[in-house]
Amino acid sequence: MKITDLINWFESWANPAWQESWDNCGWQVEPGVLQENARVLVCLTPTLAVMEEAISLRNAGNPVNLIFAHHPLIFSPPKSLRIGDAIADMVRLAFIHKIGIYTAHTNFDQVENGTADVLAQLLELREPTPIVPTQNGLGYGRVGTLTPSLTLSDLLSVIQTRLAPPNLIFSPASDFNQTIDRVAVLGGSGASFISATVKTGAQAYLTSDCKFHQFQESRDRNLILIDAGHYATERPACSKLAQKFQVLGLDWAQLSRFDEDFRMFLK
Repeated sequence: MKITDLINWFESWANPAWQESWDNCGWQVEPGVLQENARVLVCLTPTLAVMEEAISLRNAGNPVNLIFAHHPLIFSPPKSLRIGDAIADMVRLAFIHKIGIYTAHTNFDQVENGTADVLAQLLELREPTPIVPTQNGLGYGRVGTLTPSLTLSDLLSVIQTRLAPPNLIFSPASDFNQTIDRVAVLGGSGASFISATVKTGAQAYLTSDCKFHQFQESRDRNLILIDAGHYATERPACSKLAQKFQVLGLDWAQLSRFDEDFRMFLK
């Protein structure tokens, strides 16, 4: 499958027109590779480490020609491009080595089998629906039912086991044996959806990037807020996307091995 056909297929599923006004989905760098057979490296964030991985694969005889990322390389127009600047270096290397960079962000968050759906599948939520619907059954986040129910302690253990976050933060809980049967999830930064999540009747909300006062707000509104980190809540969707590309029969598709969580935690 040529790169142009792969992108057309993807955009028929997750249309870039559905992105938020502040977002920048779609082509970040297209160095003339549209008619090449797609050889894709999938990642969460297009960093220099991922670009160096793609170049290393090319040098080893595996000519990667597309980095397919969830997070945009460029959020707002840069005022200059200079050596030593990460974005400039990514663009320079992309053109030198003919490796395109394509991003699917808030459009991918909303769709079936996107970031939220994959989290719901990992927790085995039944009958998941969007926390905030957008159009035609699509929307941000998912809320569904645990069958059978879990204690809060067991739910936290499931999240730790299946997402492997380096640090799991959650609201104060007086009873770890309380029964949880309705859970909401939203990969990435989901603190702004706390009010919408409360309205769904969810007892627990798995997301990331939550601040001190947002944990306080959730506690006061009887919502158990669980922060597993940005990387841990969105990386699974990237893995699932790489698998979908493999099923399409591309010449080559793989999840990046150098797409990392940048944070460090003391044990």
